[in-house]
Amino acid sequence: MRGLDGLRGLAALYVVLFHCWLYSFPGYPRSSAPWWLDGLMFGRLAVVFFLVLSGFSLAMSAAQHGWRSSGVTRFLRRRAWRILPPYWAALAMSLIIAWLVVPASHFGPPTGASVLVYGTVAQDMVTAPTPNGAFWSIGVEAELYLLFPLLLLVRRRWGATVLVACVALPVIARGLTASGASPVEGDNWLAPDLVPVFVAGVVGAGVAVASDRVRRLPWGLFAALAALPVLALGFVQGSVWTVNHYFWMDLAVCPAMTMLLAAVATGRPAFLVRLLTARPVRGLGEFSYSLYLIHLPIIMIVIRRAAPHAVSPRLPVFGFTLLLGLPVAIFGAWVFSRIFEMPFKHNRSWKSLTAPRGRQRARLSSVRAVR
Repeated sequence: MRGLDGLRGLAALYVVLFHCWLYSFPGYPRSSAPWWLDGLMFGRLAVVFFLVLSGFSLAMSAAQHGWRSSGVTRFLRRRAWRILPPYWAALAMSLIIAWLVVPASHFGPPTGASVLVYGTVAQDMVTAPTPNGAFWSIGVEAELYLLFPLLLLVRRRWGATVLVACVALPVIARGLTASGASPVEGDNWLAPDLVPVFVAGVVGAGVAVASDRVRRLPWGLFAALAALPVLALGFVQGSVWTVNHYFWMDLAVCPAMTMLLAAVATGRPAFLVRLLTARPVRGLGEFSYSLYLIHLPIIMIVIRRAAPHAVSPRLPVFGFTLLLGLPVAIFGAWVFSRIFEMPFKHNRSWKSLTAPRGRQRARLSSVRAVR
């Protein structure tokens, strides 16, 4: 759908900028950066946006077919084919860099347990030293994929209101009954808290196939009005408060994210759709998954190995990382995607992937002719 790849690309770019900010200014969650860089502190919310977008994108086809899936086994097999090969390649790269070049971003160097836990995408359920701090969300996504067919079943049989209530009310109740009404989140077991975020995207996909009256609503304006109070609260309270209240921030901001997706899916506002479909933004979106997977080890090399020999700490390190690490991460992700992501994105099986190139082109030509 026009514009969604652009949104995905910009979100991935924001995560890269967040990590440049995070590791250039020590002391997180207390920010030691200049105030005018505080807009980069919401890295977690960018990942939440990925989850909303994932639910929205996956539910589009089902929404067009009465909220019916194409089969649980087929869905899971296609998700694994699309997600796991580039993830495993990025895992191997991250392990090599963490062991030989620069330690991982959390808990020191990875261990044998890291290989087992992250290799089986179990990092949201089992704690192990991470080879790549960005990988936490991949474990969450994997659990949400397993839950997705059940979510579609509830949506089809009992409607959107029941679906939202089933996933949101237990999470809200858990939050309200926690100490200080703000649950303390660790580095894993985040999927239960983030199911409502994913479901918001699933429900939002209904707007794209709704009546013209619903589609013509000013979803972009609604999104802005819903997002402003949440973002303003984060800016006013600062990074420490925001990090300690991500449980509630995630839930508060996901309606705005869903309405933004609905706005783009319905082609409004036009200027935003034009921006998101511009070639550079659309191109960035095409390899955004690869950018998300491999950017952090590259940024860590620049900040921990190169920058100390070239510039002073803090703001000079941040500027140095933007000038060197950002373009290297983007170019590296583009190359990585051509090798480890695009072949699995454009082919649906090993037979198709390993077929001679001429036969692949003939198959693509026949598919285009049918379309």
